[in-house]
Amino acid sequence: MPRIVATPIAPLVLPERRVKARAVAPDVIAAALPGPGRERLTGGAVLAVTTGQQPGLFTGPLYTIYKALSAIALARRLEVTWGAPVVPVFWVAGDDHDFSEANHAWFLDAQGDPAEIRLRERPTEAPLLSLAREPCGEEIRTALAQLRAGTPETEFKGAVLAWLETSYRPEVTLADAFADALQALLGDRGLVVLRAHDRSIKRAAAPHVLRGLSVTLPDGYTPVLVEASLGRDRLRVEGDGFVTRRSAERFTRAMLEQIARDEPERLSPNVLLRPAVEAALLPTVAYAGGPAEIGYLPAAAPLYEVVGAGIERQAPVPRWSGVMVEGRVDKLLARHGLGLEDFATPPGALEARLVREALPPAVVVRFEELRQALEERYARVAEAVEGVDPTLARSVQSARNSALGGVQEIEKKLLGSLKRENEGLVRQVVRARAAVYPRGEPQERMLTLATFLIRYGPGLLKELEQEVARWADLP
Repeated sequence: MPRIVATPIAPLVLPERRVKARAVAPDVIAAALPGPGRERLTGGAVLAVTTGQQPGLFTGPLYTIYKALSAIALARRLEVTWGAPVVPVFWVAGDDHDFSEANHAWFLDAQGDPAEIRLRERPTEAPLLSLAREPCGEEIRTALAQLRAGTPETEFKGAVLAWLETSYRPEVTLADAFADALQALLGDRGLVVLRAHDRSIKRAAAPHVLRGLSVTLPDGYTPVLVEASLGRDRLRVEGDGFVTRRSAERFTRAMLEQIARDEPERLSPNVLLRPAVEAALLPTVAYAGGPAEIGYLPAAAPLYEVVGAGIERQAPVPRWSGVMVEGRVDKLLARHGLGLEDFATPPGALEARLVREALPPAVVVRFEELRQALEERYARVAEAVEGVDPTLARSVQSARNSALGGVQEIEKKLLGSLKRENEGLVRQVVRARAAVYPRGEPQERMLTLATFLIRYGPGLLKELEQEVARWADLP
């Protein structure tokens, strides 16, 4: 089992209890997938801790799961502290149209190298369909086959692939596949997986979204989007109506109200309006998010009063963050006295440093002595030349640089020779970095949970849950 290292975004500060418990509307509950969490939503007045994410292939990067576990742990902590029912809710942002963010997943192959699975590309000229309208397609079979072929054979592999194959099917949209996989993974832990693109909740949200048409943001557009001929499109005020940004289609207020009644799934809030709409639909006391989300939530504050008088803002709470350190990586760290931060360097830098440290001390001393001697001798020459012909100072400097460059070149060749002799060490460093900072990015922003579940099984999820519970200071 890997060692789990917490990398806090910020200290956990529990929110104040400003939101009153209330019953959740049936149209909102209807958008939640069946499970223990949904049952609790139907039980009368409750509070909610929410988080959310756009759908991703094979549940997306690790931080998606960390968000969900954070919401679960924080809800339990607040329930214990306040003595009131608090339900964790995951808002599946199926309205999102960024296919380039949802069409791929990264995993570690059998050799420990990062590998990418890419579903397909969306043509540049294609409409920007929401992920709730984008089917997985036949390409999902190839994607699953790539994961099967690329990962090591373990006793857990079959169950992990069966979990993903059940959810990610050709005829299912990416949004629904993502929601189903998340429900299968965490639904029994009380998480409410809310399909925010479902027609029932869109109908409940529509009046609040329409109120956003009265707001003009600094970029000149409203915080409301409508599905038009080129897909999901932003609206700006023009005269007594609204015009879409890309397709230049015109909508009157009456037309948008008609869409809200007949096709509410065509309307959606932007990133700033969404938290206010969520607060109108759910008694949300806190939102567990990453640094970017926590950063933009304050900018959404003016929209709450627009959406509905008296709607309380949910408190932003930085989610749990961490790194899974496999045994092979831990051994390398211990052997060379390294920390995880040493991998957060440009590719090749740590390898060069470790190889340089392998140089015999006497060689290192001789190179340093040579550099110092050249510096001293050329300084004397420069001083002597200055008194005879100052115009030659530049020539002396150039000769000095050339001599030092020669020393550096010899040192470089020597290091190259050592690298060849230490190919095993270099490979270990490269693969250790790939596991912790794949392609130079934090592990949680790149790798999918499946890559670790295949290696370590369901016990890993329990270990993660316990670590996040410690973050929430649960008994």
